[in-house]
Amino acid sequence: MTPNENTDYNFGPGQALVGAQMLFVAFGALVLVPLLTGLDPSVALFTAGIGTLIFQVVTKGKVPVFLASSFAFIAPIGVATATWGLAATTGGLAAAGLLYVLLSFAVRIFGSGFLHKLLPPVVVGPVIMIIGLSLAPVAVNMATGLAGDTQIMPKSTALILAAVSLGATMLTAILGRGIMRVVPIMVGVIAGYAAAIFMGLITGESLINGSAFTSAPWFAVPGFVAPEFNLAAILFILPVAIAPAIEHFGDILAIGNVTKKDYMEEPGIQNTMLGDGLATMAAGFLGGPPNTTYSEVTGAVTLTRAFNPAIMTWAAIFAIILAFVGKIGGALGTIPMPVMGGIMILLFGMVTVVGLSVLARLGDTLTEPRNMVIISTVLVIGLGGLTLEFGESFKLAGIGLSGIAGLVLNMILPNPGAKT
Repeated sequence: MTPNENTDYNFGPGQALVGAQMLFVAFGALVLVPLLTGLDPSVALFTAGIGTLIFQVVTKGKVPVFLASSFAFIAPIGVATATWGLAATTGGLAAAGLLYVLLSFAVRIFGSGFLHKLLPPVVVGPVIMIIGLSLAPVAVNMATGLAGDTQIMPKSTALILAAVSLGATMLTAILGRGIMRVVPIMVGVIAGYAAAIFMGLITGESLINGSAFTSAPWFAVPGFVAPEFNLAAILFILPVAIAPAIEHFGDILAIGNVTKKDYMEEPGIQNTMLGDGLATMAAGFLGGPPNTTYSEVTGAVTLTRAFNPAIMTWAAIFAIILAFVGKIGGALGTIPMPVMGGIMILLFGMVTVVGLSVLARLGDTLTEPRNMVIISTVLVIGLGGLTLEFGESFKLAGIGLSGIAGLVLNMILPNPGAKT
């Protein structure tokens, strides 16, 4: 690749405005994960900023990427929080970051090829599909105004809000030009929120209580949570890290294609993964969602041709500052649930499509008996609710169990088509 002369790290006030724009691009998805999982959005902002800075230190400021909340962990965070509590869940998330760190050292020893052998598309694809499909009922319940067994607003009203937010997100993703093309989530939230205001749903006396914003202080320390380390929670969450670990390769290749630099060699995939792992560990220790490189921001980099990695330093600084603005958390708390549900219908489906695209890499070998056995077993275990209990306090189920099943099957099943 021919290096681009604008890719060198050069920090100064001139990049501040573009850095703020990058945070704006990431903001919708960044806060969406904590809003859906019960984590503190302000903590997510803080850990996104800190995580990005950690990544830049580890990679010597060479890669223009922004790290923030990973969608892959939405389902396991919800289950783990309900089963073991928030502190044990964040401990499991920190352990997921440690797994990335260990993988980075394995790459140093064995080379990047070993990870593709350990986690081929036949394993990663169906696990990603399960992440999306297992969340489908959550999206539908949110879009219809159903919280648990409680109908928080009339179904017809909820569906109108969900349709507005979903439609705006779809149209922006398809028809958007320039920077609008990479902020469809933000547009969807704004459109749904505007519809709720027009329908008279956001006031101090109505279905959505706007006092959450008016009573929030301007300055507030994020609700950090100290982790607890529960083996059952850790083993439940760890297999979920399989998919983001593989996607990390794709993200680094993507930004390298944009800037015309080979980040797989310098700073090296082992260092980018190490940075990602340390950032996720830091998020887990503070009570935030796991971090991942954001394709939305990579898209914005592509559009703006803003390749200077120092721009992401500014985005991280702004994220940390905004984490202490209490009004932001208050405003996010007034977003009607069906607005988020409408967007989730699209996003969770897109996660599933990502899994399908991974499986498509198998080509004609997809229908080979060995591949069909692994894929079908992983899908049914993950979606069918199979649970394995070990003693009274430890069990494996859902995404975690299906991921382990895929790993084991890939290692033990004979492969007649393999080259000898």
